[in-house]
Amino acid sequence: MADKNEGGAMQVDAKLVRDLAEMLDVANLSEIEVQDGERRIRVARTLQAAPATYHVAPASSAPVAAGSVPAATDAPIAASVQANAVKSPMVGTVYLTPEPGAAPFIAVGAQVKAGDTLLIVEAMKVMNPITAPVAGTVKAMLVENGQPVEFDQPLVVVE
Repeated sequence: MADKNEGGAMQVDAKLVRDLAEMLDVANLSEIEVQDGERRIRVARTLQAAPATYHVAPASSAPVAAGSVPAATDAPIAASVQANAVKSPMVGTVYLTPEPGAAPFIAVGAQVKAGDTLLIVEAMKVMNPITAPVAGTVKAMLVENGQPVEFDQPLVVVE
């Protein structure tokens, strides 16, 4: 809790502000506000262009012209899939269903529209829906339910 000093001004809980700022980054929000009794803290930032992590391509295993794609370091994925992979915008845990026991959001072969939820990445107890950047068909699921994922890790291929 914030305490008032002798002059009546609120003393700011620096850890809480740092935690809120980190939540902005993790959830890709422009502002967050919390209120506890009379104390209210608002943290805001100016967002730059939308992150390209939703459209970044994975490494390739198919023969590719020299210099067009960096060498693969993980399990390779076909070059034709590169432009259509959706990558994780954060470190977290993947959930393929909206709740335990429910049907998955998508499956290989499913038709999706731009903006449809493909899966959820949980980070810091915040459920972040990962949406389809374009309409198309789900060609590959590259993660499993409950799997931890890294930033920029390929999740799903939509063509």
